[in-house]
Amino acid sequence: MTNDLYAVVGNPISHSKSPRIHSLFASQTGEALEYTAIQAPLDDFPGTVRQFFERGGQGLNVTVPFKEDAWKLAERRTERAEKAGAANTLYQDGAGVLTADNTDGCGLIRDLIRNHGVRLEGADILVLGAGGAVRGVLGPLLAERPASLTIANRTPARAQALVELFSPAAGTSQLTACGFGQPGAPFDLIINGTSASLQGDLPPLSPAVIGEETVVYDMMYSLQTTTFNQWALDQGAQTVYDGLGMLVEQAAESFRIWRGVAPETAPVIDVLRND
Repeated sequence: MTNDLYAVVGNPISHSKSPRIHSLFASQTGEALEYTAIQAPLDDFPGTVRQFFERGGQGLNVTVPFKEDAWKLAERRTERAEKAGAANTLYQDGAGVLTADNTDGCGLIRDLIRNHGVRLEGADILVLGAGGAVRGVLGPLLAERPASLTIANRTPARAQALVELFSPAAGTSQLTACGFGQPGAPFDLIINGTSASLQGDLPPLSPAVIGEETVVYDMMYSLQTTTFNQWALDQGAQTVYDGLGMLVEQAAESFRIWRGVAPETAPVIDVLRND
């Protein structure tokens, strides 16, 4: 009997912790599966997905730079994937229809609230970036009813486009857009949704966005303090988190979708911190 096949697809992909995470989930839950990493050519993501499912694959996670491609490729999208305009989870339903979901927002919210005790309701939140990673988390963040959510991006027009897209979900939250250099007052929570930390770069923010009580969250993760979180600490931030917990939480939601079993995340986060 062969194990069910799953994988994460990206480019580059060798750094991915997803195979390790899903192996730990499988051991914890007793599920029989094999999970690998696939580097798709930048010009043939659809071909990679097609070949994976043709050889019997059961589900795919999708990472940079293919999340919006996955959304476009899917024949059916869940509500949260539809709203996000990006997908990080693919599977075929019972009728063989390629279905897209997005578990990034769910993973972020669970990590912030459940793992770190961060209060989102009534908070003033600054989100940096306007790409697929940010699109995936805006809806879930707004659902927590912050007082305000500001999207800052190098190209303000891209941030404004997201404001227009997500305004119907804003409710009583004030939703605005600006360039990186414009915010000049402290926020309760700053979320870095850019990939700048991977290159050791920083968005050109004013130090004034950091206050004594500001919580800083970099969606990237690293064995060392990320470049963005180190900058925040240097500006006086007392509390910084990286995206490892989000990575595990979004993976757990994908695992639940595929297998119908919700793994425990805390032990897996602990293992990865000590790897």
